[in-house]
Amino acid sequence: MANNLFISYDLNTPGQDYSVLIEEIKSLGSWAKVQKSFWYVNSTLTASQAVDRVWAKMDRNDSLIVVDAKNNSAAWQGLSDEVANFIKKQWSQ
Repeated sequence: MANNLFISYDLNTPGQDYSVLIEEIKSLGSWAKVQKSFWYVNSTLTASQAVDRVWAKMDRNDSLIVVDAKNNSAAWQGLSDEVANFIKKQWSQ
């Protein structure tokens, strides 16, 4: 059964090649580019699995979050501790 993933990212180094990252996102399942760096993907992957695959194509100073709207879960890489802790605290309230 497919999951409804929303993927958002920031590439923080000027001149980065988006093509490898975009192709990886597209490979996750049926997709729609919602905004410049915001995608919807209907995928059999979990949020965590999607983060692992997409993060592998990104630089360590970038940031990425994947929200699974179907299962009310999220995973991320490269967020500040302040933001990550805020999300964790607020998520299930």
